[in-house]
Parts: sequence; structure tokens; C-alpha cells
Amino acid sequence: MKKLIVAVITLFIGTTVFSQEIDLGVKAGVNFSQISGIDNLSNKTGFQAGVFAGIKFTDRIGIQADVLYSQQGAEFDAGKFDLNYVNIPVVAKIYLIKGLNLQAGPQFGFIVKDEVYQPGNGGGLFKENAEKSDISGIVGAGYDFPFGIRLDARYSFGFTDALGYTESKNNVFSAALGYSFL
Repeated sequence: MKKLIVAVITLFIGTTVFSQEIDLGVKAGVNFSQISGIDNLSNKTGFQAGVFAGIKFTDRIGIQADVLYSQQGAEFDAGKFDLNYVNIPVVAKIYLIKGLNLQAGPQFGFIVKDEVYQPGNGGGLFKENAEKSDISGIVGAGYDFPFGIRLDARYSFGFTDALGYTESKNNVFSAALGYSFL
């Protein structure tokens, strides 16, 4: 009986997922990042690039997950924080009209580079020992153009301390252009 129930559920989920509109593609864009909670820091400009996969359940509701390499951090008078992540945002997409959507959801990040550069007076490049993971919230909007072109703008606000010793949260505005193969 258990095998029959598992088989029916699997068939139902598989039929539901594969009968919907599936979206797979690549995207790249620009980040404008900041670290809150530390005085005298300014925005740092970086890039993001990666892949996305989405499912549109109805004409109005979908979900999308990305895997993105993301340059983040902040700049200050004497140098800059370089905090680069592999981010995995998972957003619900609510379509207002054909193509135009609002996005919201969590983002999970894993640090791949954490350095601080301070020029002059014995400065240089040194390791920051940033937190190894980062959890953020995402809000944004996007537009799905014909022929697979995707455009989105998102703001992510950090929930975890990026540097581990203060109320140092990642805050990033990003704009990206993507192309869907399906």
C-alpha cells in the first residue's frame, strides 16, 4: 500500500511539474552592494553571473531559483571589502500582466572570497574571515520579453552578519539581463 501511495504521489508531482511551463537559462548583471552597521562605508560595484531555472504553475504564479556568482562588499577611504559569494535565490514570481512580475523569497549565499585591501602605511591585502554563509531576503520585479529575454531588478537585505563581529549585513541592489533557452 505504501508503494502504491508513493507511486501515485510521484506520478502526480511529475505530471504537475512537467506539464507546466519550464524556464532554463543564463543571466548576468551588475551589483551595487553595501555593508550596513559599519560607519564610513560606501557602495561597491561588482557583477553577478550564473544560471536560472523556473516553473510557471499558472499564468499568474511561478517560482525561480538561480545559482549566481556575486561580487559584493563595500568600499571605504582606505580600501575595500571584497566579499564574493555563490548565491542561491529562490523567488516566487507573481505576474501582474503578461511578462511583468513581482518577485520575493529567500537567498542563501556561500562565501568564496573574503579579502580586505588597505593601501599604504603597511597596508595590503589580508583575509577578513567573513562568515562562511549568508542568508538574505529578496524583493524585486522583472519582465519576461518575447524570444527568451529576461530582465530583473532585485534588492537583497541581509539577515546574518556578513563579517561576524558587528551588525554587518549585506545589502545589494542588482540588475540583470538573462536569456531563457526554453
